[in-house]
Amino acid sequence: MTIQHVLQKCLDDWSRISHLDFCLLNFDNSVFVSTCSRKLPAASKLQEFRESSALCVSNTSNSLFKVSDSGDTPYILVVWGSKDSMPTIGELAVCQVESLLCAYTEKSDKNAFMQNLLLDTYTEVDAFNRAKKLHIATSVKRAVFLVETKQAKDENALATIRNIFSSRTKDFITAIDDSGIIIIRELSSTESYDSLESIAFMLVDMLNTEAMTSAWVAYSRIAEDLKELSGAYKEARMALEVGKIFYSDRNVFSYNSLGIGRLIYQLPVSICEMFIDEIFKEETLDSVDEETLITIRTFFENNLNLSETSRQLYVHRNTLVYRFEKLQKKFGLDIRTFEDALTFKLAMMVVDYIKYSKR
Repeated sequence: MTIQHVLQKCLDDWSRISHLDFCLLNFDNSVFVSTCSRKLPAASKLQEFRESSALCVSNTSNSLFKVSDSGDTPYILVVWGSKDSMPTIGELAVCQVESLLCAYTEKSDKNAFMQNLLLDTYTEVDAFNRAKKLHIATSVKRAVFLVETKQAKDENALATIRNIFSSRTKDFITAIDDSGIIIIRELSSTESYDSLESIAFMLVDMLNTEAMTSAWVAYSRIAEDLKELSGAYKEARMALEVGKIFYSDRNVFSYNSLGIGRLIYQLPVSICEMFIDEIFKEETLDSVDEETLITIRTFFENNLNLSETSRQLYVHRNTLVYRFEKLQKKFGLDIRTFEDALTFKLAMMVVDYIKYSKR
């Protein structure tokens, strides 16, 4: 909910209780929120009030109150009515509006601080000093989650995530660009990597059921203190990219469990292309039909077990043998043997990485 919606509800409540009308004006005297459509005081009168030292001025029809925000006075509260209690009601409304503005400003400052911290724009000393001013703990354990949905700037997904963590006031939910939603979770002493995995799967399930969208969730290693968060954010980003390239059948990726994908991801594309040329020579993996590729992947998933693969694919064992022999003639690799199966599996992953890099 934006500050404008919060202030509108606040003034609507005051109007309902006091039977007075309220209007909050911006620094340029435009209406920010209002409970009525009454005619505003003249611009000259408003400017004269802004320049004066008075905090409140009144006449027979309305009263003007200065509303400060972080030491400045960008707002004027106009209250219409003739009740004797109007000055008191106006002052109470000003106090509540200022408290809401202060809370919103602090929240925005904390959000901006966390964004800059993730981007590693602060020195270590500056980061700790700013955190202290914003009352953010510096020596607690945290982990970074990165959530990505198929739709960029998915407001439903963001609202769902905010709702999930609404009771956790020390967690931060933010975004740096259109690439995803970032959750910085403060961890208790009992939470471990198993806890992070459970949270990631919970997010996937909740987004699927509540926001009706499929999502990928990646998470970092546990950061011991504030200065390690920028590294944790990079880990979560890397986990998401590696996971989407090499483990497309999954929705949750841990930086600690990227396997061979982590090694391939850090290789130069030129080296990867040399490897593919060496394995496939004049042939390409694209020349293999989809049915055969599904057979190969199922065979790998079943640890090179022909009987289990034939059972899952509902094909005769001899049909599998025929397909693998055909593949052997094409590439010179018999994937029924461990060494050739490993080579072919690596080649498939490298091809996926090359395609991703070129995109």
